[in-house]
Amino acid sequence: MGELRLMKGNEVIAEAAIRCGCDGYFGYPITPQSEVMETLMEREPWNETGMVVLQAESEIGAIHMIYGAAGSGKKVITSSSSPGISLMAEGISYIAGSELPCLIVNVQRGGPGLGTIQPSQADYFQATKGGGHGDYRLIVLAPSSVQEMNDFVELGLRLAFKYRNPAMILTDGMIGQMMEKVVLADYIPRLTDEEINEKYGSWVTNGRKPYRERNVITSLEMDSDIMENNNLRFQQKYAQMEEEDLLFEEIQCEDAEYLLVAFGSSARVCLKAVDLAREKGIKVGLLRPITLFPFPKKPLAALAKKVKGMLVVEMNAGQMIEDVQLAVGCAGCKVPVMHFGRMGGIIHSPVEVLAALEQKLIGE
Repeated sequence: MGELRLMKGNEVIAEAAIRCGCDGYFGYPITPQSEVMETLMEREPWNETGMVVLQAESEIGAIHMIYGAAGSGKKVITSSSSPGISLMAEGISYIAGSELPCLIVNVQRGGPGLGTIQPSQADYFQATKGGGHGDYRLIVLAPSSVQEMNDFVELGLRLAFKYRNPAMILTDGMIGQMMEKVVLADYIPRLTDEEINEKYGSWVTNGRKPYRERNVITSLEMDSDIMENNNLRFQQKYAQMEEEDLLFEEIQCEDAEYLLVAFGSSARVCLKAVDLAREKGIKVGLLRPITLFPFPKKPLAALAKKVKGMLVVEMNAGQMIEDVQLAVGCAGCKVPVMHFGRMGGIIHSPVEVLAALEQKLIGE
């Protein structure tokens, strides 16, 4: 068993980055995720593992530092919150187009605009539909606990390197700021330059080597035929993600007559709402997508054939519901799919979720 600690969600992102052998963190402070960088600066990992920690001049600078370091095969991570991720969007598209691995953490806050520093889930569209320009996708992981904040750092980096594609941990200020017990992973040594050459030498940009010509990494391609082939290869990669790395959780779905669908903080709230509903004799289950991309289309379609209705619970005006409706509709099911959301940084309560379920689907 690893080391047990009581930690804040943002703090554990920093600790997990050090322990999983990250080579560098480049970021810029913004509420409610500033503790990620603050914890790294306090821990001084450059003295412990050699990890570089640098506050860039802006979010734009940070994501392009990530771009450069990722191109040399380094394990690199950045974090920000909603407006900061928007500033990074162009660079994220470049990284995706260049087929480079990295991990981006978005601790969401309410918007649009500067909005509020309170938690939100209103960046779902941005995270799962690309966010920047062009036909690209991020691997998107949605933790619902501090423990998963820890676990998804290593998982996100592993998937990023598997597919040579940016991965994102999409969380929010509630989980980023809460404290829970967490079991920390053991330390993984950072790879040396020689080990990087041996493992990734076919694509890393670290100079001409005796066994190959120098590598050039770019997202620019002026030949439309080649660019189309690049895009077709990307789409094949995204399809592979759906086949091999889909993650979700089903809770009390075996006999459920109604289904809640929620991710992250909303899923935590819905867990209690399921208990409250069953105390009243209403058979309710919960499907929690863990990967928001790839999205659990097939599990939702299967459940749609068994239940009388679905309530999608989010801290936004209705974003993930579109993917749920698409999954249900493509399966040929007529089951109603309704939405319940709070906005502006307000977190819904289990009682509110149950009341919305009764009002929108059961008719009480």
